[in-house]
Amino acid sequence: MLTATTLCLALFVGITLVAHLLSTVLACRHVARSAPSAQNLPIPPVTIIRPVCGCDPALHDTLASSFNTATPSEVLFCVSEPDDPAIDVIASVIASHPQADARLLIGEDAISNNPKLNNLAKGWNAARHDWIALIDSNVLLPQDFVATLFGAWQTDTGLVTSPPAGIKPTTTAARIEAGFLNTYQDRWQLAADQVGLGFAQGKVLFWRRDVLEGAGGLAALGGNLAEDVAATKVVRAAGLCVRLVPSPFPQPLGARSFTEVWQRQIRWARVRRDGFPLIFALEPLSGAAPPVLALSFLCLNLHASPLWVAMLVLLWFGSEWELARRAGWPANAIDMLCWMLRDAMIPAVWAAALGSRCINWRGHDMKPAASARWSHE
Repeated sequence: MLTATTLCLALFVGITLVAHLLSTVLACRHVARSAPSAQNLPIPPVTIIRPVCGCDPALHDTLASSFNTATPSEVLFCVSEPDDPAIDVIASVIASHPQADARLLIGEDAISNNPKLNNLAKGWNAARHDWIALIDSNVLLPQDFVATLFGAWQTDTGLVTSPPAGIKPTTTAARIEAGFLNTYQDRWQLAADQVGLGFAQGKVLFWRRDVLEGAGGLAALGGNLAEDVAATKVVRAAGLCVRLVPSPFPQPLGARSFTEVWQRQIRWARVRRDGFPLIFALEPLSGAAPPVLALSFLCLNLHASPLWVAMLVLLWFGSEWELARRAGWPANAIDMLCWMLRDAMIPAVWAAALGSRCINWRGHDMKPAASARWSHE
């Protein structure tokens, strides 16, 4: 006889599986589409601002990709400290593009509690154009990326963004991080964009200057732990939408340690807890572990074949493999095992994120805005 507990668990397994498959289908549709072409339209000049702090993997290549556009562009590399080791790399990149309009700006303006925004401020103030792309130093920009950004812009758009697609992982931990980025975070972000609920990702923020200036300028992005959360709120408050490019721009991962991946995931989870608490509250249920455990319990209780559990796992991660294949993301057998490890980590990361509301970003301790105000009173 079926009990209420059995029915609830069966319903839970069904709902989580349908939600997972729906998000995967929507993400597949997103990466299959083409942005409206901006190639045949007059594209205004753009200022590209790249904040740099330390030497990320493939830094020379990612910074050099700033010039992968035929659109007239001003490129500003921003560094906070005069002894940053990335300065030599930036100088080499600029020297290898002598015809480009590129400059290195050093120093920072304390406009917020966010060191990245403080680094970007001088670039924003120096920008000569009305269209400004803030792009992290570890993003490898594709050819004609400016046309891609403009192609995603629509009449109701306040911001175009791109989440990072993790590529070239060289360690197991880096493969796990690629799984967090690609078939987990990117999947949900692309699916949200498909239903008109796009939200920003700080790797790429493409602004029309007046949209952000109308909200108070770059300092307005310091209202949350992460500038992408604040950017989403600024755009939605203006009655506009955040749009995503069809295919996320890649980020070379190189080598990662398990400690680095663990700490980074906790930091991002706390960012979501600060900015979108309802989404954060549901995160423990977003991976495969809860439905697999629930179905395993049902199979034991009902003396059903464990093949049902195997079928669930195959369907769950097989759909992710199809998304990764279509998007051109890492997707071999080892990657699939890493996705399983990732999903086992999701509840643990969530629980660890509850321990504090503060994060540490590149050696800087950061608190949510409310906590920061309280600490000074």
